[in-house]
Amino acid sequence: MSVQWYPGHMNKARREIEEVMTQVDIVIEVLDARIPDSSQNPMLNTLRGDVPVLRLLNKKDLADKSRLDLWLEHWRGSETVLAHPFSTLDKADVGRISQWVSQMVPHRGSAEKPIRAMIAGIPNVGKSSLMNALLGRRVAKVGDEPAVTKAQQKLKVTNGFQILDTPGILWPKIENPDASYRLAVTGAVRDTAIDYEDVALVGLKFFIADYLDALMTRYKLKDISTDPYDVLRVIGSKRGALRSGGKVDMHKAAEVFLNDVRTGAIGPYVMETPEMIAHEERLVEEAKAKKEAERQARLAAAVPQRQQASNRAYRNNQTQQTDDQAQSTKHDENTNDKQ
Repeated sequence: MSVQWYPGHMNKARREIEEVMTQVDIVIEVLDARIPDSSQNPMLNTLRGDVPVLRLLNKKDLADKSRLDLWLEHWRGSETVLAHPFSTLDKADVGRISQWVSQMVPHRGSAEKPIRAMIAGIPNVGKSSLMNALLGRRVAKVGDEPAVTKAQQKLKVTNGFQILDTPGILWPKIENPDASYRLAVTGAVRDTAIDYEDVALVGLKFFIADYLDALMTRYKLKDISTDPYDVLRVIGSKRGALRSGGKVDMHKAAEVFLNDVRTGAIGPYVMETPEMIAHEERLVEEAKAKKEAERQARLAAAVPQRQQASNRAYRNNQTQQTDDQAQSTKHDENTNDKQ
């Protein structure tokens, strides 16, 4: 099972992006540094074609640098992809964007031929904050929940640099269920579209396996179960997520944990590596191939049944024609006898 969320305005945004992509010199794709692959939109990669992309791994202060370096190495060497750790709160990072963009589009950048950049990304990765930081004023609404931006805005950064903002869009179907839960854990999916407890359990399973010390330190645990449900119950107990009678409110406990994960209170982390994503993609392709094979098998099995039905219909039709002919002959004979 995976988490899915695709509001109507996102379909409209997809069409708008497709229409303006021919006018864009570079895409500035804002990613969540904690999920560098899951926060990419494969639909955007399809739409941009050969248009170069500057990938800003935003919220770098919340990310595990050692794992982030694996992604920078993974993308290094590509002629159409440039990636950098980034923070909209770091003025030095914001100041380097013009340099990075010029590096990717050296043939433009004058007042006559300004660089036309599209800012894109999935919900809640920091696109609006980036626009405000680039322009030095509040021109885009910023929110702590996904899908705050709903329409495109075209603005001038300098005489040689223009930006076009787009609404944050997820894709219609997230095929990798693991990726969909990572998106939910980090807050890219609106909370009304998820089950808090399910998502928290997925997040806890990850932290138990990959960042156990940080988890134990945050919640002052001397020992810890390998069962995420038990750990969530302990967290709820320690953080006062209780109902009458002292029973732990698991939904409230999940809210507490996910808030700590999203704000970085547990510590920096990255939930995926290039090697892990390659493995998951193979599993997704194998599952799709298996599903298609099963579909083809059902179609093949249905052919004889359809043929049998067709044969029965043909025989019934022939029988009916014979009966009709016999009835007509009998009628003619009766008519002749009367005459």
